[in-house]
Amino acid sequence: MNSNEMKVIATIHTDFPTKFGIPRQSGIVESLKAVIVFEPEYRNPDALRGLEEFSHIWLIWQFSQAVRKHWSPTVRPPRLGGNTRMGVFATRSPFRPNPIGLSSVRLEGMDLHTEEGPVLYVSGADLMDGTPIYDIKPFIPYADNHPDALGGFTQNTSGHTLQVAFPAQWLEQVPEDRREALTGVLAHDPRPSYQDDPERIYGMAFAGLEVKFRVKDNVLTVCSVSREA
Repeated sequence: MNSNEMKVIATIHTDFPTKFGIPRQSGIVESLKAVIVFEPEYRNPDALRGLEEFSHIWLIWQFSQAVRKHWSPTVRPPRLGGNTRMGVFATRSPFRPNPIGLSSVRLEGMDLHTEEGPVLYVSGADLMDGTPIYDIKPFIPYADNHPDALGGFTQNTSGHTLQVAFPAQWLEQVPEDRREALTGVLAHDPRPSYQDDPERIYGMAFAGLEVKFRVKDNVLTVCSVSREA
């Protein structure tokens, strides 16, 4: 079998130190902020010339926490309850022959002259902190937008959101510039779809915080917010 080495060109830094809580698709929570830092070999400002003219970019990245030696032709998408099997190539599951992800994010800005070389500021990313980036490409509206596209099984699950009850005593523990993003993440229900115990308390790491919550009758209630130990 032919194979080519994929080079990591950059690393993304986000508010998610673990996989739990990360939005299931990019762009769902637009207020999530992230920074892309290039590897030394690719810290050449000329490589980004013209990118500032685009509002969105594609990130091609590695599911670095889901690398396996073997693959399965079918997977269980979380949004189908974790029981229904679909073909791996009909899903965006991380468990694939090649653990490669694809995300469309908004390019908020660029700084070509930092101590770490050129950096990109993006929003709406669905990646864990430290995820390796293989490539960056501009999002081209006339070619990448398909208004008549069908969403398959995702059309029945994409609108699922929760009402978030965030008591003031806990909201005050969240930095002001992170509150909208955290609330958005919670509204999109971080739980696995097959878990629906109204008494269970879930914990999620976000931006140096430990956020605990429970869900009952489509309402997510934040139980506590504390600094991670």
